[in-house]
Amino acid sequence: MKTKDHKYHGPGDNPYLPKLATVTKLYPETPNIISLHVALNDKKEMDNFSFEPGQVAQLSLFGVGESTFVINSSPQEKNYLQFSIMKTGEVTKAYHELSLGAQIGLRGPLGNWFPYDKCKDKNIVLIAGGLGLAPLRPLMCHLLAQRKQYKDIQLIYGARSPDDLCYLHDLDDWENRGNVEITRTIDREVAGWGYKVGFVPTVVSQVAPSPKNSVALTCGPPIMIKFVLLELEKLGFEPQQIYTTLERRMKCGLGLCGRCNIGPKYVCIDGPVFSVAELKELPDEM
Repeated sequence: MKTKDHKYHGPGDNPYLPKLATVTKLYPETPNIISLHVALNDKKEMDNFSFEPGQVAQLSLFGVGESTFVINSSPQEKNYLQFSIMKTGEVTKAYHELSLGAQIGLRGPLGNWFPYDKCKDKNIVLIAGGLGLAPLRPLMCHLLAQRKQYKDIQLIYGARSPDDLCYLHDLDDWENRGNVEITRTIDREVAGWGYKVGFVPTVVSQVAPSPKNSVALTCGPPIMIKFVLLELEKLGFEPQQIYTTLERRMKCGLGLCGRCNIGPKYVCIDGPVFSVAELKELPDEM
């Protein structure tokens, strides 16, 4: 069994045992994505729960299955944890059918996180597609809570259509702050759309963020990430300046099942956040 004890910071001392939690709120983000607010039933455990931007949890629907989802509430929020779930199969469909007060299991937080400490006094470029904004949302919340510690912050975010964009309220709030640059885009023109049109990698090349004293962090569909990395490379970003997350590959979250390995690395133990420099040392299994 391959484990690193410091990666599990959940309540209690048994990372295999889900803690009971209650669904306190649920609402649609898009036609096929919902966000859940959940709170651990033990108030003391909830009060003591902490996580870092980019960490994940294993959610259990008893009798249905367990899946990995990134925690995408603000790290400063102590009353609930937020998870956004796309309907893609039987287990995720079951989450979409939950009601308020439903009981679920939660293991976590698990994995490493975006290296925000290494980003201090740097320009931050966040690039996301669709639900890929979920892992970056808590990072943005942290950056804004500590805004003076960072230079320019910009977000390039896109989806297939306006209906596929998540966290619209957040996007408006961030844009209205005046100290964050937000670029929204959709794949194809839609009547009434007042922002950019084009695939996210294309818009990255158009916006052309400078690599000077910058860190880029990206998440989204694998094909989007592939071409975003190519565009960042063309702009002069070095592999050690770019980070992404591979939480979609995680299964058990503890290094037991072996289904998330890439060469000698386990996404759930060594990740899910990796720099591109780290990924270049691994077999090409992306």
